[in-house]
Amino acid sequence: MQQNPRSAKTRGDAARPGTAPPCPRTAQVHAPVPPGDVPEGPLRPLPGLRYGVLDALMGYALRRAQNALYLDFQRAVGGDVSPQRFAALVLVVGNPGLRQGLLAEAMGLHRSGGMRLVDWLVRQGWVQREADPQDRRSWTLRPTPAGEAALAAISARVQAHDAAMLAALGPEGAALRPLLDRLARTENPG
Repeated sequence: MQQNPRSAKTRGDAARPGTAPPCPRTAQVHAPVPPGDVPEGPLRPLPGLRYGVLDALMGYALRRAQNALYLDFQRAVGGDVSPQRFAALVLVVGNPGLRQGLLAEAMGLHRSGGMRLVDWLVRQGWVQREADPQDRRSWTLRPTPAGEAALAAISARVQAHDAAMLAALGPEGAALRPLLDRLARTENPG
């Protein structure tokens, strides 16, 4: 029986342009992540549109704030480095040898989402996957020198962005971070 050469994927196969390189464990090629929830513009009230209960919901107010932060982050950092990709790079650089599954867990992602995130970091040349010597089913992540340099450059821009956004809130801005931390630790208050 002859196998279709187009459907055969092995560790040596190169990824098609526009797709992630094969995952070392499964040698599958993953499609690019669709933009999905990525904001394309600010969430501003539109005249004549009734927002109903949304105006009273803390979650919707947080979503609008997150949207504004994301858009300003993109303006400050440029390229296709998202806050999530930046956070993953920070964690890998700060924790060389971090297991890929633990990175996904730390970021609140499913394993497949963590794998796509790491695939992107690997494509940038910022992170290397290595077989975990203690568990052959796992991969550990190590930053490359290029990844460490990228993080240093990006971090400066992210910190400037963060300081500017906080300064825009005036004196009340200092109270925001502790409140957000408290909210993030709240589990099922109702």
